Amino acid sequence: MTPDASALLRWYDHHRRALPWRSLPGQRPDPYAVWLSEIMLQQTTVKAVISYYERFLTHYSTVQDLAAAPLEDVLHLWAGLGYYARARNLHACAKRVSERGGFPDTVTELLTLPGIGAYTARAIAAIAFGRPVVPVDGNVERVTARLNATEEPLPAARPLLAKQAALLNADPVAQSRPSDFAQALFDLGATICTPRNPACLTCPWQTSCIAHARGIAAQLPAKQPKQTRPTRYGVHFLLHDSSGQILLRTRPPTGLLGGMDELPGTDWRSAPWSKDEALGHAPCLTDWTNRGEIRHVFTHFTLFLTVYEACLSQGHNAGIDSSFGTFRSTKRAALPGVMKKCLALTQQPSET
Repeated sequence: MTPDASALLRWYDHHRRALPWRSLPGQRPDPYAVWLSEIMLQQTTVKAVISYYERFLTHYSTVQDLAAAPLEDVLHLWAGLGYYARARNLHACAKRVSERGGFPDTVTELLTLPGIGAYTARAIAAIAFGRPVVPVDGNVERVTARLNATEEPLPAARPLLAKQAALLNADPVAQSRPSDFAQALFDLGATICTPRNPACLTCPWQTSCIAHARGIAAQLPAKQPKQTRPTRYGVHFLLHDSSGQILLRTRPPTGLLGGMDELPGTDWRSAPWSKDEALGHAPCLTDWTNRGEIRHVFTHFTLFLTVYEACLSQGHNAGIDSSFGTFRSTKRAALPGVMKKCLALTQQPSET
């Protein structure tokens, strides 16, 4: 299905979203702004990203500024946004781009940079450099499935939807405005062709949509039933020293929450930890107070963490092994959301 690009672009010209990384009509897009926003928007909502994007620009107004920053500072600014491999790749990519003197302007070259996959390369190429390609995110995938009434469920349908989406800009009008056309597709999916209750009556592509004609738009794209998310359990220890700093360690640089800071604790496993078993992993022998439990949902599992808290008396030599971390202030720590939840428990009444 190749719908009328002119209709979509007329709609976009009147209804385009005002986003902090989006250039105004007639202005040339900033590749740094496009790249930074696209990396942040991976698996994250626009609403959640805006404050992080603006804060990053305050600290790093150019890709060279970001490349020159220490990784720990970048992780600290990113803390809470999730999917922390993106922050490490963001920093690595900034260094590569800075070394080469700017962003490449083709999909092929963009794909060689850290953290840039097929979608992101096409989004940057189309929006920042006017390359006539169609970036396929969840919004474009949904629009495409409905236009073509593709009933094969996700994720198996993705290769077919990618081929169908690549034809959306076959119209010469779309080819003449690749930056606007890509962003128009995003806006169409985000504001009109929404996952639930699509506003078909106001859609510029209503007459071209096979799913709308068949009355099945709201049911597409179909999805395979979700598998039950497994549950894991862990225990972490919040230990204060006499100056008010807390014991923090840094996770390994790769893997889940890689390079982020955490309270020392047990492994995360499928079975709950008994108190006696958990305290065997405490950083020192002292009177630990149970502060309760937090729940945190990751993409592939749900985590329950119990938090124990204790304070070292002044001059007390705990003999704490360095594997448990060092005493630091939380002001400069790169704490992920799950650890911020653990710290929040300390504001609650202790267990009686």
